[in-house]
Amino acid sequence: MPTRFRSALLSALFCVAFIAPAAAQHTLPREAQIGPRPFYLVDKMKDGPLKQKLQQCTGPFHKTDFSIGHRGAALQFPEHTKESYSAAARMGAGVIECDVTFTKDRQLVCRHSQCDLHTTTNILSLPALAAKCTMPFIPADPATGRKASAKCCTSDITLAEFRTLTAKMDGFNPNATNVAGYQDGTPRWRTDLYSHSGTLMTHDESIALIKSLGAKFTPELKAPEVAMPFDGDYTQEKYASQMLRAYKDAGIPASDVLAQSFSLADILYWVKTEPEFAAQAVYLEGRYETSGLHPAKPETWKPSMVELKAQGVKILAPPITLMLALNDKSEIVPSEYAKAAKAAGLDLIGWSLERDGPLDRGGGFYHKSIKAAIDRDGDTLTVLDVLAQQVGVRGMFSDWPATTTFYASCMGMK
Repeated sequence: MPTRFRSALLSALFCVAFIAPAAAQHTLPREAQIGPRPFYLVDKMKDGPLKQKLQQCTGPFHKTDFSIGHRGAALQFPEHTKESYSAAARMGAGVIECDVTFTKDRQLVCRHSQCDLHTTTNILSLPALAAKCTMPFIPADPATGRKASAKCCTSDITLAEFRTLTAKMDGFNPNATNVAGYQDGTPRWRTDLYSHSGTLMTHDESIALIKSLGAKFTPELKAPEVAMPFDGDYTQEKYASQMLRAYKDAGIPASDVLAQSFSLADILYWVKTEPEFAAQAVYLEGRYETSGLHPAKPETWKPSMVELKAQGVKILAPPITLMLALNDKSEIVPSEYAKAAKAAGLDLIGWSLERDGPLDRGGGFYHKSIKAAIDRDGDTLTVLDVLAQQVGVRGMFSDWPATTTFYASCMGMK
């Protein structure tokens, strides 16, 4: 074989062996990279059989649908960004969340709230866009006690303008007297190491990325903070249909999409119009904020668990605190709410692990019902074990999916 042909053949073989795999580098490997944090949490657990079992767990750790990336991996990466989603996938999240809202020109983007751009992006640093905010920045006034404030919504700007923003860690300084100080408000237990170049995502871009990572989807239809119909004829129903249509257009099977909403009306609309998606739609529990729902008082659960099931709800997703209680021995056990949901045939998904920060003082909202039993970071895994083994949740949202991936792998869960 002539030398030039031999060289060409070797070059081609090199391309097949090395370049082709590199092109597929975004595909999520079955084996997950969990890093040191889960082992740190194990070390901080109270002594007992669960700690002993987890101490003996050295892998392999694998991707699992039990591990749901809450806004990606928001403990350290700016939420709903390419970087956050990619980190969640590497940590084994089998399902990744895009909270969905819309821009001024009715394009869908990933943001936790329609009006959070002032705390999650650099919009206030861009004068032309800051001027379009619903409420431009108002500095704190120490003399009067006025706190700094602003309100910038995706519906204030177009998709093209949204694309010019950079994401940052969610947070703000209420005592700031200037924009730079206001945006410097990341909680101390998070980090700004990765927050200087967060890549915002449209809904369509999130679908393409998450698909390439080999994960499933859990988009949340965020409640609009503008009057609906928006701009004349953009109704809630059009908005709800638009979100699901994006998955159809992308060729995503309905079975891979766990559509979420805090609005029961949205869920029932999907039951009526999109039964394939409704089969795994997730009703997010927010009634504790609006109707006084109490996890130990069934008379406050309106509709009841049985009624929700009869209306077509398949999956209920409450915050951790609603699913747990303390018994007379101060042990963490399933709440009456959680037991009733399971008895009615509802699947449960919990939110959100690793969101309270350090647990040495009992945690915050997510551990409110069991605060007396929480005194160390290792209790994260104790709580997760009760949710998985006694409550029977089918999945857990987590701000650091490595933790849920580690637990699921060690316990032999899919």
